[in-house]
Amino acid sequence: MDKLLLIIKREFIAKVRNKTFIIMTFLSPLLMIGMIALVAFLTKSSLEQKRTITYVDASQLFSSEDFKEDKTIKFVNLSDVDLETAKSITEESNHYGLLHIPYDNDVDELSKKIQFFSEDSPNMIMIADIENVISLKLQTIKRQHLGIDIEKLNSSKVNVDMQLSNFSGERTSKLINGLKIAFGIGTGYLLMMFIVIYGAMVMRSVIEEKTSRIIEIIISSVKPFYLMLGKVIGTASAGLLQFFIWSIVLSVLMLIASVFFGVDMSSNISNIEMSSEQMDVVKNSMQGEMQLLISEFWKLPLFTMFFMFLFYFLGGYLLYSSIYAAIGAAVDNETDTQQFMLPVILPLMLGVYVGFSSVIGDPHGVVATVFSMIPFTSPIVMLMRIPFGVPWWQIAISMTLLIVTFVGVIWFAAKIYRVGILMYGKKPSYKELYKWLKY
Repeated sequence: MDKLLLIIKREFIAKVRNKTFIIMTFLSPLLMIGMIALVAFLTKSSLEQKRTITYVDASQLFSSEDFKEDKTIKFVNLSDVDLETAKSITEESNHYGLLHIPYDNDVDELSKKIQFFSEDSPNMIMIADIENVISLKLQTIKRQHLGIDIEKLNSSKVNVDMQLSNFSGERTSKLINGLKIAFGIGTGYLLMMFIVIYGAMVMRSVIEEKTSRIIEIIISSVKPFYLMLGKVIGTASAGLLQFFIWSIVLSVLMLIASVFFGVDMSSNISNIEMSSEQMDVVKNSMQGEMQLLISEFWKLPLFTMFFMFLFYFLGGYLLYSSIYAAIGAAVDNETDTQQFMLPVILPLMLGVYVGFSSVIGDPHGVVATVFSMIPFTSPIVMLMRIPFGVPWWQIAISMTLLIVTFVGVIWFAAKIYRVGILMYGKKPSYKELYKWLKY
């Protein structure tokens, strides 16, 4: 045990004293915030960019009221000239595009003949907005032709705001499911990223020591099993420390960003044209929803979510890191690891896919339940299911299977590790790895 602790300490200190580790620990949050800010700025710039669109309305069904100017689009009416002249004016003026609405007595036929001309591929969101404006206008015209009373039709529309309650009569918030999904997706991606980054770090560490022949000296006094386990736990400790520092730095940076660059949501609400009574109704509704959301949040199994996050986070990492360590011991360089990476990455990708396709839509379904039991996918899938409430017997089975599988994988990986760390100059195959398990 003393030798195991010594190896863990050695691996931990070697990682945290590394200049690259120290630099990336404090630089990564800044890069992350910078990327988020850059994407937000570019998105905002793209959305706020004002485009001038000319239009020729040969049908004479539309007016300037239908094509109103807003923050992103300015319409210019060229209906008094022919189409070719309008094209020339649009190109010479360097406008974004030209909308042509031809003449046709049949509204259905007209809807198929409308064209948009532009130099480059147009913004599809903008095209969808223009299509929506034209579609609503043509629908209104068609309903009038059919003798449908538009005012009665509009007044007959009913918006349903369904209230959610449990069987004891307590109301629940619709937004709480969004928080549950966000927790599941966030933890799933976090675990996958942690495994890929720090599992590969364990593998590279083994390869470096193997190629430098230091490993031959180390195993003369330490059993390969303890050496591999110490590497995995030591690297995991350094990774958790780095993630902890990232969380603190990101929280501080986000707080600073919200103070200096934040947006006052209440000012946006007040800018909307509403009567004072409508404003009161909206504010009261939002306050009530937020109070309900906070109340529902504290009813979540927060302790279970936190404890399960720690268990599956560490369990999943240790399971996959032992496989990474075995791969590192089996090869002489990182290039040769590629043939073994697919079986490692595939279960992680499958877990994320099942989480998106099954857990979010049906967290208690057969597919979600089964994959939350399989040890190679349970760290991701079960974390996504936990916020929705999972029976304790399912959690117990999943945890037991993960522990048993981890011990089994550690045993198999140690046998490969024991032989592989002393093998040089030959690229191993799956057949040879199977033979190593028998030694």
